[in-house]
Amino acid sequence: FLHPPPHSYRGAATMLSLGGAQGIRVFRACCQNKVRHSLLLATVAAMLATAAATSFADDNMSHGSALQDSIVRLSSRIGRMQTLHTKMLDQANQVRTLAFMSNGGITSLEGAGSTNRVSSPSSKMFLSARSFLTRNRMSLRGGTRSLQGAAEGAKSAHGFDYDYFVIGGGSGGVRSSRIAASHGAKVALVESASGGSTADGGYGGLGGTCVNVGCVPKKLMVYGSHYPHDLEDAKAYGWDMTEPKLNWQRMIENKNKEIARLNGIYERMLKNAGVEVIQGRGTLVDKHTVDVDGKKYTADKILVAVGGWPSLPKIPGIEHAITSNEAFFLKERPQRVIVVGGGYIAIEFAGIFNGYGSQVTQLYRGDLWLRGFDKDVREHLVNEYKEQGVDVRFNSNIAKIEKSGDGLKATLEDGSVLDADVIMYATGRSPRTKDLGCEKVGVELDKNGAIVVNEGFQTSVENIYAVGDVINRIQLTPVALAEGHCLADTLFGGKPRKTDYSDVPTAVFSQPSIGTVGLTEEQAREKYGEVHIYKTSFRAMKHTLTGRQEKTFMKLIVHPETDKVLGVHMVGDAAGEIIQLAGVCMKAGATKADFDNTIGVHPTSAEEFVTLRTRFGA
Repeated sequence: FLHPPPHSYRGAATMLSLGGAQGIRVFRACCQNKVRHSLLLATVAAMLATAAATSFADDNMSHGSALQDSIVRLSSRIGRMQTLHTKMLDQANQVRTLAFMSNGGITSLEGAGSTNRVSSPSSKMFLSARSFLTRNRMSLRGGTRSLQGAAEGAKSAHGFDYDYFVIGGGSGGVRSSRIAASHGAKVALVESASGGSTADGGYGGLGGTCVNVGCVPKKLMVYGSHYPHDLEDAKAYGWDMTEPKLNWQRMIENKNKEIARLNGIYERMLKNAGVEVIQGRGTLVDKHTVDVDGKKYTADKILVAVGGWPSLPKIPGIEHAITSNEAFFLKERPQRVIVVGGGYIAIEFAGIFNGYGSQVTQLYRGDLWLRGFDKDVREHLVNEYKEQGVDVRFNSNIAKIEKSGDGLKATLEDGSVLDADVIMYATGRSPRTKDLGCEKVGVELDKNGAIVVNEGFQTSVENIYAVGDVINRIQLTPVALAEGHCLADTLFGGKPRKTDYSDVPTAVFSQPSIGTVGLTEEQAREKYGEVHIYKTSFRAMKHTLTGRQEKTFMKLIVHPETDKVLGVHMVGDAAGEIIQLAGVCMKAGATKADFDNTIGVHPTSAEEFVTLRTRFGA
């Protein structure tokens, strides 16, 4: 990179691609002022060094992955460099003075017509890069840097403050803003919540629901709830343990510290990418304007990624109930818990509270929980929860809630009464579009308040987009990440692409956990008619000594003519880990013969997927 051919666009483009958004701004500055390639390459080389050094400090992104992504971007950027240079030269007569590099800069470009000549490119480039790094505060381990590029503080070419303004710091918003910035866009992101490490932090923050009051803290609590069983099982393997004693508050405090750490990682990751992070509540004013607590910001394009929020039914006494938000900050473990709902969240929290020693009753108004999952999976998990002591009741619902001494009294619709210390509702989530200003600017909402978008995530207002839970498609963190990434690539990266919602693998961290990808048996029969079913249920090897009756369940659904695997389903330890690779197989179009021809890993539960030979019902 330090010895490119004279006037080499390939060399410039290579370093520019690796240098990131800040490099793009410097490149444009150099082009606008007719700076010869020796200085251009020197400044971009400095950007490359900065980006590479910072990537080591990024706790949430591997250095190798960052460089690999940059090299991929290079292929599309090289061909556009000469066009960009020509366009910038055409604007040269508008440029007067442009100071760049931080802390006063290393040079000042005087006048549009000036020509800066630098001899000995390799030595000047090296000195320029070293000077730049010296003048900018860098910490390889701490991840901090101060960079003020040529375009810092200036309005974008279209006259707005930003190219891209993102409302919401959750998974979709963070990913989309970061990728857009890497493509050279000037980006800002606004987040209203201050962080999910405290109950008064707004039950959110950078990272969104997943990081603050969702996937991450939930999984930590799932881990914690396993230990009583693990300690009990240890006896069968020769370990005599003292009776475990729970310190609930310590667990909550440790969980909070981890969430605070992750909030910090997300903030550093955004700032390192060149995204301006704004604290406050953003609302739409018009198609190009966002209000943040009274201050107006304008942008060429706006992304709404505000996510969802737990919903509660309108019944007497509902103010005494909690949702998953509050469950993450309970000051002590409740002795008696009623969990209302039959989806992911309700089932996971029923398992968490049960594992931590609470007496749990789970109510669901339907005939069978986990609507949309394979029926065999749903029924298998019911048996497992009942075996563990959870009081599972279907076709049951609460009519009213009342205070009763130090606890609560729930009167069910059939007139029966249940006493509890905590009543937690997990009966659905609603898009957070209330008072967002969507109606005011003409953004169409559906009957549930979700933003209506086309396949390119464009709303009814052409320059306003939406991704994630707020569009109510598949409410999963990896889906929001994929949507945000696709949108940024399409709008700013010159790589138009769509999100593929087929064969999305997912896990429910119940106890035991569920992993599933592809069609359920019911969906497959509706779509194809006759299908081939292979399934098994067995006690895992671990429990041959413990005596625990927990069963693992596995199922393959296969097309009878093409032999293609249509669905993979599992209930058992590490189901979420196993189903990820099953998802890869599904995307690759694996057949039952491919599974059969694969040598199993022995002794594992996973090997059952490649040894299933007997077709069910044949």
